[in-house]
Amino acid sequence: MKTYYYVHTGHRIGLDRFRRASAIFKALEGVEMTLLSSDYRIAQIADEYGIENAVGVDVVRNIPQISHHGDRIIFDSDEANPIMLEDMRNYFSTFIHLKSDDVAVDKNYFKKYEKSVAMTYFFGDDDYEKDLEKNLDFLSKVEPYLQLGFYYFLDYEDMLKKRFKNYFEFEEYEEMIQKTDILLTSSPQAVLESLATGGRPIYVKRADYTDDFDGLFSSLNVPIIKNFDANQLTSIIETIDEIKYENIEQLSNRTNKLIKDKFNL
Repeated sequence: MKTYYYVHTGHRIGLDRFRRASAIFKALEGVEMTLLSSDYRIAQIADEYGIENAVGVDVVRNIPQISHHGDRIIFDSDEANPIMLEDMRNYFSTFIHLKSDDVAVDKNYFKKYEKSVAMTYFFGDDDYEKDLEKNLDFLSKVEPYLQLGFYYFLDYEDMLKKRFKNYFEFEEYEEMIQKTDILLTSSPQAVLESLATGGRPIYVKRADYTDDFDGLFSSLNVPIIKNFDANQLTSIIETIDEIKYENIEQLSNRTNKLIKDKFNL
């Protein structure tokens, strides 16, 4: 019996689920598990995140061509319809379907870090429609560092580097999370990782992203900005010292425990 972790990533949905998958792989250290990724490029770089075995899968329906009846799988995706999900429950001996807002953060982030960067803007690893560029006025009253995303086109990335005085390359993402005090981001996973390091994230809601995190972030006292409202951003920053951000370590541990219990670990 083999164990698989399927994760949905791509140039229109970013890498949030992959970053969560990486955290869960570390939490399940000692469990031999193969990552199945909808993006072959992610499968190629997975070893850089401590994942030894990774395979690209072009469509969800091809998972049975790699696995066998009775294997186990963690399914980190919203692609499948109810019928397909039921088929997978019958096919795998253990089927764990992670919801969008299930919390899992790399254990290395739960430390105290010196916050040497006052503010960073991370729109997300994807920006196919170049919405970051279209809404640069949102940042007219602040001067943040920029975190570049994995799926940015090269010419787009070059343009952004000229527009921002300081920036982090994609490969510097972890360092950015650790060093940044105020993180403006449309990435829900980045919000959680920032909280783990003691950062003060502000969630910038994208119209093309799920609403699933709104309730969670409200419960964690994370400010949420909609429609790239620059005035709202200014107001939040002026009062951010009064915000009492909640600790998320128990939430992250809860997800890891759920998986371990399902696998009888």
